[in-house]
Amino acid sequence: KTGPAMDTLKELASAGEQFDIVFIDADKPNYINYYNFIIDNNLLRLRGVICVDNCLFKAKVYLKDTTYSNGLALREFNEFISNDPRVEQVIVPLRDGISLIRRVSVTSQNSFSQCNTTDDEVFRGVKGRSILDRMHLDGKVAYVTGGGQGIGRAFAHALGEAGAKVAVVDMDQGKAETVAKELHLKGIHAISITADISRSDDVQRMVDTIVSKWGAIHIACNNAGINMNSASEETSLEEWDRTFNVNLRGTFMCCQAAGRVMLQQGYGKIINTASMASLIVPHPQKQLSYNTSKAGVVKLTQTLGTEWIDRGVRVNCISPGIVDTPLIHSEDLRPLVQRWLSDIPAGRLAQVTDLQAAVVYLASEASDYMTGHNLVIEGGQSLW
Repeated sequence: KTGPAMDTLKELASAGEQFDIVFIDADKPNYINYYNFIIDNNLLRLRGVICVDNCLFKAKVYLKDTTYSNGLALREFNEFISNDPRVEQVIVPLRDGISLIRRVSVTSQNSFSQCNTTDDEVFRGVKGRSILDRMHLDGKVAYVTGGGQGIGRAFAHALGEAGAKVAVVDMDQGKAETVAKELHLKGIHAISITADISRSDDVQRMVDTIVSKWGAIHIACNNAGINMNSASEETSLEEWDRTFNVNLRGTFMCCQAAGRVMLQQGYGKIINTASMASLIVPHPQKQLSYNTSKAGVVKLTQTLGTEWIDRGVRVNCISPGIVDTPLIHSEDLRPLVQRWLSDIPAGRLAQVTDLQAAVVYLASEASDYMTGHNLVIEGGQSLW
């Protein structure tokens, strides 16, 4: 006979609640009843864990021949769990023993036939991995140029939180070191590299440093860029060359240097930062060299994406809209904010955090069939 805890479980089930961790500490003969109710009514999320007091351990010795009632009930419970395809179990010899029972995807043929389920990758996951598992970047090595502030800093945090080791690359040594320290505080492996991506020797040194440190480059996030405003008739060759040297030439050199490593590995994800300005002409600011250079980044991405995918390297880009960073609050640009807002259906500027999920997706196995794509994140501005 179960106790009042079963009434609580029924209330939680009827309310559609789910949990990541459930502790069972009740009369040993009723463990199976509570367990079955929790699993049958989906109170435990996939990959959630049930923790059970398992007193078949004494002084870290497993009692094989127990005869007392609670011990027999626990032995029956353990055998039941070991034969249940819905979970996997580990018994940890802490004190009297703790059973850790994790819910997993059902994979037995009997289970498929009983519920008339199609045994395919939609059900099982690709190579047995769920969609969220395929978004993980555990074991991957990434770098982010322009990682010392703004979008690049947000990308570095996102990739690190997803499991990657991250090299934070920036011209400003102090900013790169600060972001690397932020990542360390989160338990993320990170290094800082000072580099000017418009210089070929700096780009090669960046790649060599990362490979020397971690042995590979799986994710190249080419984000560094500059923006200079001027009327087209007044745009100097110096402004044009400086913008293109960073935004397009620098991105190309990073793609090429990292791409050589990835092609040798047979795997890699390159994510370039383009701009909504590759699709439309943002106004009223005048930025010929910026708009043109970012359009070039998109075409660079498309060309490399189609050329390298058959060798395991995917190349995509992200085109942000107007992002709310300290740069737009300058004396020159602050008066334009209200004008920009009137052009954005979402009614606000982008935050750097609006871009983080996209970079993780493009860096992950979940996007393996995507290449040469320009992922636009601009609150609908390019549609008006």
